[in-house]
Amino acid sequence: MDDHYLEEIIAGFKEYNPNYDTTMIEKAYFFAKKAHENQKRLTGEPFFIHCCEVAKILLEHKLDSDTISAALLHDTVEDTETTVKDIEVNFNKEIANMVAGLTKIDRLENTSTDEETVENWRKMLIAVSNDMRIILIKLADRTHNMKTLDALPAKRQKEKALETLNLYAPLAQRLGMFSIKNELEDLSFKYLFPEDFKQIVAGVNRKKANLDKKLSSFKNALDAVLDKDQIPHRLLSRVKNYYSIFRKMRKQDSTFEQIQDLLGVRIITDTVLDCYRALGALHANFKPLSGSFTDYIAMPKMNMYQSIHTTVFFEGTLVEVQIRTEDMHRTCEYGIAAHWRYKLGTKADPNLDEKLNWIRQWIEWQRDLTAPREFLESFQTDINLNQIFVFTPKGDVKVLPERATPLDFAYLVHSEIGDHYSGALVNGKMVKMNSTLKSGDIVEIQTRKNVEPKPQWLDSAKTARARSKIKTSLRARGIEL
Repeated sequence: MDDHYLEEIIAGFKEYNPNYDTTMIEKAYFFAKKAHENQKRLTGEPFFIHCCEVAKILLEHKLDSDTISAALLHDTVEDTETTVKDIEVNFNKEIANMVAGLTKIDRLENTSTDEETVENWRKMLIAVSNDMRIILIKLADRTHNMKTLDALPAKRQKEKALETLNLYAPLAQRLGMFSIKNELEDLSFKYLFPEDFKQIVAGVNRKKANLDKKLSSFKNALDAVLDKDQIPHRLLSRVKNYYSIFRKMRKQDSTFEQIQDLLGVRIITDTVLDCYRALGALHANFKPLSGSFTDYIAMPKMNMYQSIHTTVFFEGTLVEVQIRTEDMHRTCEYGIAAHWRYKLGTKADPNLDEKLNWIRQWIEWQRDLTAPREFLESFQTDINLNQIFVFTPKGDVKVLPERATPLDFAYLVHSEIGDHYSGALVNGKMVKMNSTLKSGDIVEIQTRKNVEPKPQWLDSAKTARARSKIKTSLRARGIEL
């Protein structure tokens, strides 16, 4: 293969870092190219092309030189004679550690039992907690592998697609990597529900001209409204990704033709005040859909995501509108990558450790999750971004994942309150320990000093935090699980 990939990678890197020395990236390119020179993928193409494509995906997220180099080298230790020591000697310790972390994950990925799957994810989370860039490379690696899944047998295609949809796409979302999350969902959808996928793609294509026309017309009208109020802005538009349309069809038990809110527009403005001014102008000129408003600026999601969401009517069509600042948009596009301490001379994000802390906490909690099914269910609950906002009697807001119970709430407030749980009032009424909470609920936990956790409490606890605390208490009292 010629070296046009190198030219693309260097050009892509220089777009966001024009003055940085690219010697390390070039060295990694030629080192990996030589290491993989006689290898082919199942598609028949040179294996090294995969390494280049993974690097190109990471360029879209503006990652640093070490990460791009590690992406090019990520399969050398796994698939060639190269050792981690070779990487460290030829490059540096950070790159060697990233490649080593990815190698451990890849070796576990080839296993098939539930226990091995769990061990895979444990190792991945530990690697992530040490260097977030490892999971960014892994997500890019999985994205390119999903794009070339046709080369695998049908059974393996479905296995990979299911793992991607259940674990990798939610993890990308939890890290705020929305473009990767959407792509992984659509690629998984294609293999898990091929007929539904074809129908929705055909439906979107059939409506495309009309949707594009409606989007253009709405954007012109919105531009005029925002200009009139002198609100600085730029507008971005999109048609929803295929899997989100499919999910909505299932949730509403409707056909593709019945789904109305296929269109989405983003208002990107300068300040938080401008966001609320834009919201006022939008609602004053376009009728909002009742119940569609959510303010993730005042109450950010657990993955740092911030935007105002609302849906408005326009010429008989529903348009979903998101309003955010440029900084919020950068975080939404690039997620945790936007906050990484780039080796590019940019200022470090002082809040990065806090933003990564959920992973470290989760690793601590999941040490108590020994059964594979329990581990995976707990992981999927805690990583779920469909969160609810619940209030204490004093009006403090607590954020919990969907399906959370009063017992989860008690342990979130304080482990002592959880350990001495004797009952709960939700909106003034007594409820069972395993009741499902919903946004807006006011929860008051009742405690008694002589109460201690019981094994059956585990049936009511959904979050890893609550389950871990309960197990710690049971073990301390010599109760077998």
